[in-house]
Amino acid sequence: MPLFEYKCADCDKVSEFLEKADAKTTHTCPACGGKTMKKQFSTFSAVVKNPAAGSNCHTCPSGGTCPHSGL
Repeated sequence: MPLFEYKCADCDKVSEFLEKADAKTTHTCPACGGKTMKKQFSTFSAVVKNPAAGSNCHTCPSGGTCPHSGL
């Protein structure tokens, strides 16, 4: 499930909530208890591995053999 950012209309605090993309959940601000949370547009993070570079992926320890190098 992805993380979504919501901004409280009462105190302007931005909070993250783990939810399904199509969820119709209403959230309460953890900072002030406000009930008016607006979903924010935010960026996402992704790790891209270049197998041609011969480096380990983000899940394998550095210096070891990466079993994902053939992917």
